[in-house]
Amino acid sequence: MFIDTHCHLTDEYEGGVDDVIKRANNANIGAIICATADPNDIKPALNIAKNHKNIFVTTGIHPDYINYNPNEYLTDEILNNPLVIGVGEIGLDYHYNPQTRTQQIELFEKQLNIAYKHNLPVAIHTREAEEDTANILTDKYNGVMHCFTSSWNLAKTMLDRGFYFSASGILTFKNSESIRETFAKIPNDRIVIETDAPYCAPIPYRGKTCEPAMVIETAKVLAQIKNLQIEDLETILFENTQRLYSKCHVKL
Repeated sequence: MFIDTHCHLTDEYEGGVDDVIKRANNANIGAIICATADPNDIKPALNIAKNHKNIFVTTGIHPDYINYNPNEYLTDEILNNPLVIGVGEIGLDYHYNPQTRTQQIELFEKQLNIAYKHNLPVAIHTREAEEDTANILTDKYNGVMHCFTSSWNLAKTMLDRGFYFSASGILTFKNSESIRETFAKIPNDRIVIETDAPYCAPIPYRGKTCEPAMVIETAKVLAQIKNLQIEDLETILFENTQRLYSKCHVKL
């Protein structure tokens, strides 16, 4: 089975979340990790995980939400929940709001400290912020570079610090040759896979709402890049995800 290591089930889907999960199960997606970006999605995400088999949650506040206090949302009660397996998505994004750099860094560092306190891996969002990301993410922390599209230089730095790298549907895009080249260099034991649904639908679904069932299309391209049979890649990705998220106890 495949594991979609990062999607947003709290967003609106045609037919609702139950249908999305059914389609994922039918497509050999045996587990889904629901990440949060908006802190108000944390409780709805936990409710989804509570009511469905093999759904897990990473709780975090995206840099778009700099006015939220993580101590109010990433509480001990929430992070000690067995269904909460990491902190994310968190990080830095200077694409639209570079003027909030200072506030973003403050929010990022607070959440990293919370994750460290609870011994949880982090799911990192970074966009046009490579230098700050590398400076802040020391080897004190562990986790995954979510939807990784940054440079090989950042990849090398984070590889040395023990991080994993998640391939999304962007890997399948025609103009993503540099990203494919980067993933070709990343060791097989440091790669996981995601949809980032409802965003980044892979080819041949571009322009449609992405959902976890589509992760197989990214897996096909990743298998070609790594010169692996899809079945072998499936095993590698499953084992990598179990190491990355030690609380992700999938019921086979």
